[in-house]
Amino acid sequence: MTSRERVLAALRHEESDKIPFSLGFGVNEYARKQLAEYLGKTMNEIDAMLLAATDLRWVSPRYIGPSYRSPKGDAEKPDVWGVSHKAVFNGFDSYYEISNYPLKGLGETMKLEDHVFPSPDWFDYSFLKSDIEKADHDGEHAIVMGNGNIFESSWYMLGFEDMFALLLTDPDLAWKLLEKVTDFFCAYFERALTAAGGRIDIAFTADDIGQQSGLLMSLPLWEEILKPHHVRLNKLLHSFGVKVMYHTDGAVMDAIDGLIDMGIDVFEAIQFDAKGMDPVLLKNNWRHKLCFHGGVSVQSTLPFGSTDDVRKEVQERIKIMGKNGGYILAPSHAIQGGTPPQNIIAFLEEAGRW
Repeated sequence: MTSRERVLAALRHEESDKIPFSLGFGVNEYARKQLAEYLGKTMNEIDAMLLAATDLRWVSPRYIGPSYRSPKGDAEKPDVWGVSHKAVFNGFDSYYEISNYPLKGLGETMKLEDHVFPSPDWFDYSFLKSDIEKADHDGEHAIVMGNGNIFESSWYMLGFEDMFALLLTDPDLAWKLLEKVTDFFCAYFERALTAAGGRIDIAFTADDIGQQSGLLMSLPLWEEILKPHHVRLNKLLHSFGVKVMYHTDGAVMDAIDGLIDMGIDVFEAIQFDAKGMDPVLLKNNWRHKLCFHGGVSVQSTLPFGSTDDVRKEVQERIKIMGKNGGYILAPSHAIQGGTPPQNIIAFLEEAGRW
């Protein structure tokens, strides 16, 4: 079977000749540098090795928008939403934290109309077919495109605490903000999927609604104000015949039924280190309705376990989550700097055995 055939089988909840494999959010730069030093390879060789191990290929439209913004945002320019970032060093890698919330004061000192929201015209979709061909010249890999993070994009502009306050004090205004963000993502995906001509298999969406011990908000609040926007986006995505992969971290067992009703096909991340996230329960209760992606811990096993611990966890995930198909083996998030290169190798080797 090809990589794409394995992934499509997993999406249909069917078994394949081997478990499909993904690196999800990837391997952070410092961890890749350590791996390169350990194996005596260049960074380009490491990147090629990691890419060759995965069954998924990612693509996105090209940014052609205003020069005062950038696709992802960095210390020099805000991202497409107008959110500024600053580099922070965590001991291994530099990553970016939000340094300015352009919608701060929304409803008090500023209006939604005062902010320049991104336009789908800021992206060139005409290169998607050729970019897919470059990423997957043999047509043997599943193609993924993202990202649709409605709630996160909203609070990135407003501020985390201010967003939750707005949900409670002015739900109508919060709805309008979420609606504007959803409008963008619907138009963005519609144009991209049209341009791709059926070559995209999975649309990646996301919104963290969980933390280590439970949901970030009450389930009724999520159902009322956040879920409907993803329902609208997912209906559009399904109209193009793609499957919807949805990422959330945290303890979210209470929201699984709602996520299924929302229209997701693949539940991504699967943070089993979070409270109540039980693999047996997750698989037994929802195996016929969800494909699962992730589950190998970047919090505990990969950074702090032995190589034997890593191999055992991979085996356990495949035994439970991979039973009767419906599972794409992957880490629970990005593999962080400081993760022993031996553990990354053990992860890749054990994944390749199955």
